[in-house]
Amino acid sequence: MKDIVLALGGGGVKGIAHIGVIRALERAGFRIRAVAGTSAGGLCGALYAFGYSPDGIQNRYKLVEPSKMFVRQPDDKASWLGLKGVREILEDSLGDSFFEDLRLPFAVTAVDLNTAEHVVIRTGKVLDAVLATIAVPGVFPPVELNGRILVDGGVLNPVPVNVARALAPDLPVVAVVLSPPVDDWAGVTQPRMLNSLPFLMKYVSQFRFSQALNLFMRAIDIGGALLTELLLEIEKPDVIIRPAVRHIGLLDPVDVDQVALLGEKATELALPRLHHATHWSRRLLRKLWPYSPPKVRLPYSTDFKV
Repeated sequence: MKDIVLALGGGGVKGIAHIGVIRALERAGFRIRAVAGTSAGGLCGALYAFGYSPDGIQNRYKLVEPSKMFVRQPDDKASWLGLKGVREILEDSLGDSFFEDLRLPFAVTAVDLNTAEHVVIRTGKVLDAVLATIAVPGVFPPVELNGRILVDGGVLNPVPVNVARALAPDLPVVAVVLSPPVDDWAGVTQPRMLNSLPFLMKYVSQFRFSQALNLFMRAIDIGGALLTELLLEIEKPDVIIRPAVRHIGLLDPVDVDQVALLGEKATELALPRLHHATHWSRRLLRKLWPYSPPKVRLPYSTDFKV
């Protein structure tokens, strides 16, 4: 077996592609020894670290009833949508499990709105951590956890390579990136993010405010893609896998099997790089000269915090 550690990026329903990536990695003989996830990557990573197989995770996704997933609750903070349905599915899937109960080392990222800190969660209840890492600002309500007001970790760390490396310093890091390279964005039509909200689409997508919100979210997406590329350049994961999911919006209705298949196809294309990264000679070099990221002052803390 060839051991690796995964850094799973965010991207809404695009994150279903992570299932296919994991399936293809296992089929090719790679053993995942730790997982770090942001947003949708945190959700998929939690289920895998808990013990679900790729098929089991895929079946969990298929149980989702879209019209019931994003219902708001009376105590939800400011947001377009709620996470009542998501919470119920996670409660059924993860129960009251703590990080210490998981079969793999696992961590998720979030951002503290009050302190602007990058927060890495790897202790406490897994359910609470996942709800925090998927709390897309403005779309889903922030989560209060241990005195912090937390939102989606993708705001500061879209693909948590540094967190994955901290979980397993001696292993190659495989980063699964759900955004395209910035160079590929020009001239390509992107999903309209607000149109991805199913039950709002018919009623508000033509309002001036909604059109303005689409422009704003598109701009945020571009900034997120650029931040992703800058951090990948700094952290230098051993292998980058990019499923072809650029056409999928944040909450688009999708065929779960088809999106997972995109993850499998991308992983199969990356197999030569994966085998090279896990070759014995690369393992030896990693032990002799472990990777040390450049001393760049990043706008967040990289310490493990809850």
